[in-house]
Amino acid sequence: ITPTNSTADFTSIKEDKYTVHLLTYTNVSMQAASGNQIPFIRLSNDGGSSYESSNYQSSGLYNTADGTSVKLTVRTSYGHLASHAQSSYKWGGYCYLYNLGNSSKESYGNVQAVNNYSSNSKASSLFGGFIYQVAETINALRCSVDDTNLSGTFKLYGIKELWVLYDY
Repeated sequence: ITPTNSTADFTSIKEDKYTVHLLTYTNVSMQAASGNQIPFIRLSNDGGSSYESSNYQSSGLYNTADGTSVKLTVRTSYGHLASHAQSSYKWGGYCYLYNLGNSSKESYGNVQAVNNYSSNSKASSLFGGFIYQVAETINALRCSVDDTNLSGTFKLYGIKELWVLYDY
């Protein structure tokens, strides 16, 4: 989907059909008054009428082209999708999402992304993840940054679980 203003919303994720989802985001840019923002994801249990803004544990490690390696600050109001991205550069990545349709399990995501880090204008990679610490059915997603407009491509894929038994 193409973002509308500051969000890319997925309100029909087929959580009852797929056990794993893959979110990809490519060629993303933003217009930010402050020059940089943290791209994030929020989950919804009501089809996208509202998005949860608490009960997350999100962190990661980012590495920059100059050899800097730093742990991201733990966030509790969203899941990271990239590190501090500058408005003048494109960024992208992917996030595997688990347990969205399972009301008895917490949902979580594993993230890998690349962008230009805001403090030193160097290429940056993020390896991280988040957990939403409430066991409930998640049926919508919002990708966003604070107070700015997004452009780029966001895609969501469903991955069906398949068990294969082998005799050895």
